[in-house]
Amino acid sequence: MSILGSRAVRAATVLAACVLVGCATAVTAPVSQAGPPPGTRPGFSADPARAALVRLLPRHARQFALEPVARPASGDYFAVSGRAGAVRVRGTSPAVLLTGVNWYLKHTAKVDIGWPGTSTERLPATLPAPRAERRAAAVPHRFALNDTDDGYSGAYRGWAAYERQIDLLALHGVNEVFVQMGADAVYARALREFGYSGQELRAWIPGPAHQPWWLMQNLSAFGGPVTERLLDDRARLGRRIADRLRQLGMTPVLPGYFGTVPPGFAERRPGGRTVPQGTWAAFARPDWLDPRVPLFGQVAEAFYRHQKRIFGTSTLYKMDLLHEGGSAGDVPVGAAAAAVMKALQTARPGAVWVLLGWQKNPSVEVIDAVDKSRLLIVDGYSDRRDGLDRETSWRGAPYAFGTIPNFGGHTTLGANTAVWTERFERWRTKPDSALRGIAFLPEATGGNPAAYELFTELAWRTGPLDQAGWFASYAARRYGAADPHAVAAWELLRRGPYSTPAGKWSEPQDSLFTARPSLTAGKAARWSPAEMRYDATTVSGALTELLKVAPALRGTDAYRFDLVDVARQALANRSRTLLPLIKGAYETRDLAGFRTLTGRWLSHLTLLDELLATDERFLLGPWLEAAKAWGTTDEERARWEFDARSVLTTWGPRAGSEVGHLHDYANREWAGLVSGFYAPRWSAYFAGLETALVTGRAPVAIDWFAVENAWNLKRDAYPVRAVGDPYEQASRVRDVLAGG
Repeated sequence: MSILGSRAVRAATVLAACVLVGCATAVTAPVSQAGPPPGTRPGFSADPARAALVRLLPRHARQFALEPVARPASGDYFAVSGRAGAVRVRGTSPAVLLTGVNWYLKHTAKVDIGWPGTSTERLPATLPAPRAERRAAAVPHRFALNDTDDGYSGAYRGWAAYERQIDLLALHGVNEVFVQMGADAVYARALREFGYSGQELRAWIPGPAHQPWWLMQNLSAFGGPVTERLLDDRARLGRRIADRLRQLGMTPVLPGYFGTVPPGFAERRPGGRTVPQGTWAAFARPDWLDPRVPLFGQVAEAFYRHQKRIFGTSTLYKMDLLHEGGSAGDVPVGAAAAAVMKALQTARPGAVWVLLGWQKNPSVEVIDAVDKSRLLIVDGYSDRRDGLDRETSWRGAPYAFGTIPNFGGHTTLGANTAVWTERFERWRTKPDSALRGIAFLPEATGGNPAAYELFTELAWRTGPLDQAGWFASYAARRYGAADPHAVAAWELLRRGPYSTPAGKWSEPQDSLFTARPSLTAGKAARWSPAEMRYDATTVSGALTELLKVAPALRGTDAYRFDLVDVARQALANRSRTLLPLIKGAYETRDLAGFRTLTGRWLSHLTLLDELLATDERFLLGPWLEAAKAWGTTDEERARWEFDARSVLTTWGPRAGSEVGHLHDYANREWAGLVSGFYAPRWSAYFAGLETALVTGRAPVAIDWFAVENAWNLKRDAYPVRAVGDPYEQASRVRDVLAGG
């Protein structure tokens, strides 16, 4: 172990003790900066970037020379030069150095490190000579991660998964990352000072998969209670994530305090005036502490003090007042916002308050009450709505052009990329533009790699981006070499699922295979599009082309992932033409036709599960095993497994699932989830309809929540390793679709 590594271990050991028992003098983290101040010496080491490069390209890392440079007043930049086998990359932070490496890999070496999928297996032993190039960031803020990411991407991930995530964010030019892991420990420590026992607070805090919505003041308790050990483990992991971001010159964006308190706060603390928040999707929301009262400042001080002890500090803090229907009561919103900002500035002078542009948030009352230069709005509607004028509606406050191309972790393929390539540059360059960044905000990460690749690249380009040309270039590097069939496949995907329009949606439709059974189902999640958003033949055609890609390229990780993903989408799209046929057979009492068509539907589900089983990224097993691994007793393992299962299915208890319409919100096509959950639902439903056709009686009603929650409570295991040949299974899908 190196001296640097030994020091890191000693620091981590001291930190762990501080997190667990508290320290009179806590380990002090550096204030997060996205690089050195303009006009100074570099002031940073390239070692963190070098370490990431060794993880990402172990066979080629030594062929890169990484050189720190000072950041000019104009902002971040990287420069690439050198010769074959000796590539020189200069950059203004460790993360920007990695961005420069990735630009070289994509545009000179013609390989891809995607999220997910790689083609670096195709790199030659000696790297090709780069062309000399200098590229500056078009915007200073390159923000990533939705508030919901930890819930929908995996609340029970370990360090290896987060390390990979951070590496991929740095490679793609991101410099600001929302970190909520361990925020539960901050609340638990701070609120102990206001009359609550550890047991009361652990019962109030939800299970990890549901914590994002607790942090947004939507719910509490469900999936819990949490344990003291879980809080400690999450705090340690959160600190490790934040510190790695700092090492790379990236800013960990931490949760801010805006007034969430446990039940009975006003009764326990004189002067603790609270405003009931009603319900969110049939969940009782936590109370809101009136930010105008002196006690708010005391709670905020404790929150930021404990947060600093556990995580260090930042320059960016994310929080939203009255998220998705919260009630201000008789509290003037502007006065509340001013008090929230005052508490933040008292604790972290000069910090920026990050807000999500979503529905009616942020309101004009919030914006007008604070110093706009201390705001950054990450816009979730930039590519979803038409006719937006953010400069007018947000009073000139700085904002980031954002996208939410995925809700709930849906495995659906596509995004409004044509909107991105036209709208981002137009908004950025218009007179008096307040656009200062991009914001990649899918509700879950780890899928749809083309969307991630294109969106994050916008921040490193100036001038219009040719969408068709970009996809042709992407196809040429995605599998490590140019191939006409790969280009044809991605041109079809570009014209189809990757050219969906703005106006109402920012994601494509989900799969009817994952919908709660009904002959009239048009979507699985309540808030998903109810119909196809593109021509389905573009995906089935792309599958045919991908299967023709040269055999030498089929061994890349990226090819295998894409082949499974495109075949999955092609089969999912067939559900939308098959279900109306089943409905027609049932309504005309065509028993033979009904049996044939429902048999075809169920066989499609079997085929889908077998296809998905060939790639570990489409397996349910790792999701459940990760949750169980955080438990220390069988009771804890069962609790965390229920938490992880339920967020995918019923989402919450009966009221939230049924009245709040949250069931299947996080639907996704994964092996194990298809065979163990979706297929049995459809099988039971069709069996009931067939009995009705045979007997002439009405179908027996099924209590779907009872069926679904019974699955949530199961402990059966699912495979964690891929089986089968993706090419063979994708070929079967093509043949089945061709057969009608």
